[in-house]
Amino acid sequence: MMKGEVSKPQIGTLSESSLHAAVKDWYAIPGDRLEVPMDGYVIDILREKLLIEIQTKNFTQIKPKLNSLLENYSVHLVHPIAQEKWIVRIPESSRNSATRRKSPKRGRFLHIFDELIRIPELITHPNFSLEILLIQEDEIRIHDGNGSWRWKGWSIADRRLTAIIDRLVLKKPGDFLQFVPPDLPESFTTRDLSKQCSIPVRLAQKMAYCLKHMGNINMVGKQGNAYVYMIAQQPT
Repeated sequence: MMKGEVSKPQIGTLSESSLHAAVKDWYAIPGDRLEVPMDGYVIDILREKLLIEIQTKNFTQIKPKLNSLLENYSVHLVHPIAQEKWIVRIPESSRNSATRRKSPKRGRFLHIFDELIRIPELITHPNFSLEILLIQEDEIRIHDGNGSWRWKGWSIADRRLTAIIDRLVLKKPGDFLQFVPPDLPESFTTRDLSKQCSIPVRLAQKMAYCLKHMGNINMVGKQGNAYVYMIAQQPT
């Protein structure tokens, strides 16, 4: 669901990344107010009475802000996931050219559970809604010596939005049942979930944790060391 190509911003010098700024600009419509002070916080986008927050990573950082604002306001959280990513390496010397290669990793909507595990209880709040954007992005890396030993001194300097591919809005716990495969056994483990969704077991465990806290699935027993789950009879 393409809204169109977006220009590539330069490496950001402010606290917000280029990705955060670009998503905010893409998402805003005429009449919106940007960077609005409210209750001790700065709101990314204020759309009439709706507070819209862009969070590109680490939901732990925004959890206290959401908990506070949801007491009195409707809050819509927008999170981009890279369906396609290009790794751009900026060389130390201007005599060398930057390199650009496509990452083999492809993000999916259900990768939201990597972050959602930090705030699953908020999904049940009547004032909260979530939107996932599947995007194309450039990940800018520089050789500054601060990266891990695996990266041999390369570290991520910025993320640049290049296109919006698709979007999905989730307003209530029951909306998340669309991530559960229809051919999943009636009682299942996270390994079953991993196999049916073609995802790592670790992600399936996060998914089950979130769905359980939302009231979508119930833990009904154990199979060896693995917990067994079933879809709740009346998910919310």
